[in-house]
Amino acid sequence: MEYSHSDAELIEQPIGYWAWAAYKAVVTRIRGALAEKGTTQPQWWVLAQVARADRIKTRAEVSETLSGYLDAGEAVLAEEIDATVAHGWITEDAEGRLSLTPAGKDFFDEVALLQRELWAERHAGVSDEEYLTTLKVLQCFIHNTGGHAWHH
Repeated sequence: MEYSHSDAELIEQPIGYWAWAAYKAVVTRIRGALAEKGTTQPQWWVLAQVARADRIKTRAEVSETLSGYLDAGEAVLAEEIDATVAHGWITEDAEGRLSLTPAGKDFFDEVALLQRELWAERHAGVSDEEYLTTLKVLQCFIHNTGGHAWHH
């Protein structure tokens, strides 16, 4: 890979810009690939929360877990949960418990494979050690600036 600047110049580059540019590139690629499958990134998050859960979760529990994801918020998540129900991927009972349908399981498996492919694409040429260091450095920046971030 050819880098944008020499090492001496890179050390002077703003982290905010590069973190934003990485975010934009990654999220745009993921959302474009998901759109080709007929879903959105928040719908994928909902499906993953329901499909991977070790117990049945309620709408409120799923919303609480996901509400901080890319500033999705409660209103967006309510719409996206409704959309997963409308697609027939998830059912919701009278108590708000969410369950995967057989069609939802098939769709989840299909999109999970796509997500693994996208992961491999993003990580090409990046060792596990480099990735771990990157996440730790980003978390230090967040901590050092008084921010807060959490991912399940």
